[in-house]
Order: sequence, then structure tokens, then C-alpha cells
Amino acid sequence: MTHRRQWFQNGYRILLAVLVAPSFTVAADVLPRAATPFTGKIERSIEQSQHTWPQAVRAAKDAPNVIVILLDDVGFGAASTFGGVAETETLQGLANEGLRYNHFHVAALCAPTRAATLTGRNPHQVGFGTVATSGYPGYNSVWNKDTVSVAEVLRQNGYSTAAFGKWHNTPAWEITPAGPYDRWPTSLGFEYFFGFFGGADNQWEPRTYRNTTPVEPTRTPQQGYHLTAEMADDATRWLRTHDAVYPDKPFFIWFAPGGTHWPHHVPADWIARYRGKFDQGWDKIREETFARQKALGVIPADTALTPRPPELPAWDSLSADERKLLVRQAEITAAFLDYTDHQVGRLLASVQELGRSDNTLVLYIVGDNGGEIRGNLLGRDAWNADGSPGSLEDRLKLIDRLGGPEFDNLNASGWGWAENTPFKYGKGIPAYLGNVRNPLVVSWPAKIRERGGLRTQVSHVTDIAPTLLEVAGIEFPRVFEGIEQVPLEGKSLVPTFFRADVAIGHDLQYFENGGTRAIYHDGWWAGSRRVNSQTGTIWNQPPLGTRDWELYDLSKDFSQANDLAAVHPERVKQLEALFDQEAVRNDVYPLAPTGAGRPNAASGRTVFDYRAGVTRIPSGNGPNVTRRAHRIEADIVLPAKGGDGVIIANGGRWGGFSLYIKNGRLVYAANAHGHRTGHIVSTERLKPGAQKVVFEFTPDASARPTAEAAFGQPPVAVPGRGRLSVGGRTVGEGGISKIAYGPYETLDIGADLGTPVSADYTVPFAFAGNIDKVRVELR
Repeated sequence: MTHRRQWFQNGYRILLAVLVAPSFTVAADVLPRAATPFTGKIERSIEQSQHTWPQAVRAAKDAPNVIVILLDDVGFGAASTFGGVAETETLQGLANEGLRYNHFHVAALCAPTRAATLTGRNPHQVGFGTVATSGYPGYNSVWNKDTVSVAEVLRQNGYSTAAFGKWHNTPAWEITPAGPYDRWPTSLGFEYFFGFFGGADNQWEPRTYRNTTPVEPTRTPQQGYHLTAEMADDATRWLRTHDAVYPDKPFFIWFAPGGTHWPHHVPADWIARYRGKFDQGWDKIREETFARQKALGVIPADTALTPRPPELPAWDSLSADERKLLVRQAEITAAFLDYTDHQVGRLLASVQELGRSDNTLVLYIVGDNGGEIRGNLLGRDAWNADGSPGSLEDRLKLIDRLGGPEFDNLNASGWGWAENTPFKYGKGIPAYLGNVRNPLVVSWPAKIRERGGLRTQVSHVTDIAPTLLEVAGIEFPRVFEGIEQVPLEGKSLVPTFFRADVAIGHDLQYFENGGTRAIYHDGWWAGSRRVNSQTGTIWNQPPLGTRDWELYDLSKDFSQANDLAAVHPERVKQLEALFDQEAVRNDVYPLAPTGAGRPNAASGRTVFDYRAGVTRIPSGNGPNVTRRAHRIEADIVLPAKGGDGVIIANGGRWGGFSLYIKNGRLVYAANAHGHRTGHIVSTERLKPGAQKVVFEFTPDASARPTAEAAFGQPPVAVPGRGRLSVGGRTVGEGGISKIAYGPYETLDIGADLGTPVSADYTVPFAFAGNIDKVRVELR
């Protein structure tokens, strides 16, 4: 019987307790609280009556403000505060006045770490075993009411709450301008939200939301816009407004930038600061970082530097041209971390400006997982139309533009490994610490007297929520909205604020992602890696499948350098059984489920009708025209003069299609991975007035189903022919080699928001006429 069923059977006990409780009070561990009883006096006349107003819940006296900062895809050894190359002045300042934690662990991937941090429960308990959802309780991404967020608990106990940046914990099929909003930040405890949904977004031209309303960037990249800076600006505005209205009310800010998750977008002047700092290559960078870590004391003096994985080549074995490209990638990534940390500093400066720094608890988590190692040996920037990397020669021609708006770039897997010094491997492989051990820095000037201290207690992101509740003097709710709560898994870190040698009792923790497993118990670590053949990566060397369990004594082996499985086979079996116990309890099984059949707002539909003004529908929740014959029909009215602009566009610079009018001619454009793959222009200009314009796509007879059809997808219907018609007359035809949606983008009617599908116009290229209806039919 699962824990959820056990709790359900005990539910009657909670209901009975509530029903028999005095009518004028509700226990502090039940949320929401009952309405405040009226304590005035009501008589028939106003003269004899006495009014009283309901009192708002107030936080405890001197309850601290709280800021949780969570960076993205940053390895243990990336930041200079922990020995890395990237300068992190803000992080260093907090470490100087507070504490560094070097045995802190995250939950292996973006969404799982965020779910665990915000709830204090293990990620599978919240439905976030991974980021690719599947129809099993531990993986469905459906955040249920039995795992209330710490933001909600703080809010209902007198805190103001706001979230900024990446939000990766709403089911993909619920991310639309029409909702539903039940699992958006503003329904999960945050009174205000500004940021983006999904695993990543374009830092130069993002698809952001304010609360539940889509908003466009305030400037262009050429005017200096960058999402991370906009986050700091928006958080400052929120803080100043909050302070003007509620100067004595504590706040909780969740600040989660996109840095340093791909795309690695960062201003050129910041990249220039790192010119030449990675010329020695990843092997030497690991050695230098390791030496600095020992000098800083953030790793024990007897730590061993783990060797390069067999899948990665030695730096010296690469060609001069390969090294030139790779060095540039590392410079960009380091600059991105430096720039992100700088924006965090701007936020904290705003808190100081308001005179609220002293009683503000800051928890700065440097990465929701380790550095990204699952990509290509030479990284990613310029692609061919088929999605394969461009030639090294062509990529080198573009090297000085990398990091800018043109590219959806990611550094090479070797640099991700170097970021994770002194550990093995990295992101997505939780059998090793390179994926799950990340730095934590804590600062609270009013309470933490030790300056520059080091804490070595084994801790986990599930410890953050109970820590926040303890400092705020808040009891964890036993019941929320009538539903008994899954108990907290984490342990409060508060005792460690005041003593370096105190135990917090977090002596058991499992880790799992994609079938790769690990279990920590009382100083010992056992892990088993599942190796899948992954197209486009280097992590596909045999033996494939599930590898043997490895064993490490972390009390003596900080970096997992010495596998003791052959020495202690009985302990391996004990820990394997303990993992199984925890997996059953936390809904981890089945391991590595697929995402087949995932719900989608477009599921089962073949006809889609859109009216003027409909925008920002994520590409994945609209009609998937990339895989089948289709027809786009639009009823429009052109003015007497002009009438250019986009009728319908889906996608952007790195993939999509657009039907538009330019210079009076109807145009259909398609691109894949930044390459024009279709461009059809009408042979005649359109006349003013009402008319029906149509685009039809018919796949070539040679198009064949692919393996993707096995997951319920239609066969890939390219290449093919496109045909434009106006008023029933064919006005243009041409070949289309590929249609593909780029990441982050949306479907828009009457404009092309985000990045442009076609280089023939600049966004938004709003339609100058009238649009009655646009219909998309899948055939």
C-alpha cells in the first residue's frame, strides 16, 4: 500500500477532529484558518451596536525576510567562491558574511530540484521524478494539494510572496494563455510572478508572463535587453512597492534565473572578460580548480581528483580548430555565470537600499544540478537544417558572435565535466556527486554571527522548506484545504547556523533520474548508472543498460574516487534493498518511464480555429503541422493601401512557419534550425477588400513513417510541396524540405512574437488589415 492510500484511510480522523473542534478556532496546523469570530456587539440599533474588523494574519514579531536563489545547470566547481574560474562577487560576499555548505545535495534535474525545494518533499512525491512527464504518480508533473508549497504556508502566515525567473513545475499541457491556472505560481503560494515556463528560454527575446498574463520584452537585444537583468529590475520594482505599502511585513522571494542553462546568452562585454582564461583546456582547468578548492578549504585536504571519464577525450588530443571553438564556449559559460551572479547582487542591493538586509535570510543554491554533460563533444551553436551540427569550418567563422541573439548555444560536455570538479560526470547522472552535490551559501546578518564559516553536514534541498518554517516560527500544516499533507522529508538547517558540529539527522536520501539510481545512508553511498544510447551525444558507450552498483565511503572519500563494491558486497546489497524501500515509499517505480501519450491541449484535434488577437499559444499546444499534410485558410480584409504583416506564425528563428503579406504579396516561409527550408511568394499582388487566402502542404510520395510513429505521432511528412491560393486561384507553388518548431516559441495570429520565423521581416510585423478567422486543418 502506498503512502497516499494510507493517508486517505486516515482522512476520516482529520475530518472528525475538525468537526468537533470549537467553532471559534482552528488549530494552527490546519490551513486555511477559519474566519475570525466577530467580537463586537450587534443590536437592533446602530447606537447600541459595536463594530470590529476581521484581523489579518500577521507574521511572528521579527520574522525574517527570506530570499531563495536557485541557479541552473551549475557545477560544484564553476563559481570562484568554490574554486572555479567564473567570478561570483555576490556569492563571495554572502559567503564572507555567512556560511558555505559543501555537503549540500540537489535532486538531479531542474524540475525535481525545484519541486523538492519548494515543498520539502522528495521530487517523486510531488510528481516530478524528471522533467519529461509520464503517466505514473511519481512522474506526471501534477502538483497535488497534499504537498502544499512553503510559499503558500508562508503566505497564509503573514508573508508577502513573489517568484521571479524560471518556473518548471506546471504541466506542459496547462501552459497556455487560457490556463488552467491551478498549478501556476500564483496558485501555488506566490502572490506575484514574473518569469518563464519550461526548462529554458531565450535570454534575449524571451516568452515571459507576469502573473498569468503574457508580456513582451520591454526592449530589444540591440537596446540592451537581457532577461536576467529584467528579472532583477522587476524584483526591485516589486520590493519597492511592497516596502511602500507594507514596510513591516516580511517577504519571501524565489529568484531563479535561467543562468547557466542553455541557451548561453550573455552580453559581449562580459564574455570579453574571460578571453584566454580557458586556453589550457578542460584537463588543466580541473587540476587548477581542484588546487584552488583545497586552498579555499571547500573540499577536504585528502580529497582525490577523480579521473576523466572514458567517454571524454583528452584536451591535447583535439585539433587546434576544435580547441579554438571549445575555448570560446567556456568563456561564454563563465561570463553567463558571472553576469547572473551580478544580477543577483543587484537584487540584494535593493534589499539593502530599503534597510532590510540585516534581518533577511538569503539561501543561495548554486545550481539545481551539476554542469551539463549530456550534449555533443563540440557543443552546439550553428546547426544544419536537419538538426546536425554545422561543419567546424563554418562554426569558426561565427565564433565571435556566439552568445548573441543568433544562436541557441550550449557548451561542450567536456566543459560541463570540468565544472563539476572534483566529482565524476554531471547533470542527469545521479549515481555520482557531479550531478547532485552543489554549493549552498547562507547569510543572515541579524542571527548568524560566524563569518566565512564552513558547514559539512549532509543536507538536501528538501531541508530548505523546514528551515524557512522554523525561522519564521510557523508550524507545518497537518491539513491544507481539507487534505492531509504528505509529511516533510527534509530537516531544518537552522541548528547549523549556530554550530558547526551539530547533526541535523538527514542520514538517508535516495536519488533517481532516468533509471540511474543512488542511495545515501549514514556516510555510505551506492549508485547504479543506467546508460542509454543517446543520439547526438557521447554518452552511449557500452555497456549499455543498467550498470553494476558502485559503493563509496563518503566519510573518507569526499569525491567518490574509490569504489568499494568489490570489498563490501554485503553492504551493496543492503543499500540496494534500502533504495528499493525508498523507491516504493516515494513512487519512484517504474524506473525510466516514457512520456508516451502525454496530455496535450491539441490532442485529438484536427481542426483549429483562431481569431484575431490570439497570441502566445505554445507551439506544443497548437496544431503540429510538421508531421502531416495540412491546410491553412484565412479570411482577411486588406485595406485600400498597405496591408502587410503576419497572418499566422508558429515558431521562430530556430524553426517554424509563417504565412504573411509583404509588399502586397502573399508569402509562406518555413525554416528549420535557422535555415530557410521553404519560401513561396505569390505571383501577383493581393487586391484590397475581403478575401480568402490558403496555404496547402502535400507530402511527397517518398515520405515514409519513421520510428517516431511508434509513439503515436503521425509519420514525418517531409519533404513536400506547398501551394498558395487566393480566392480559389493558385498563385504560387514550391518545395518545402522541412518544417520544425524551435524551442521556446509560440503560435500567434496577426503578428509574429518572440523571434522571427523569416528574416524578411522584423517582429512583431503586425498585420495591417483585419483578420476574421484562421483555420488550420491537419489531414
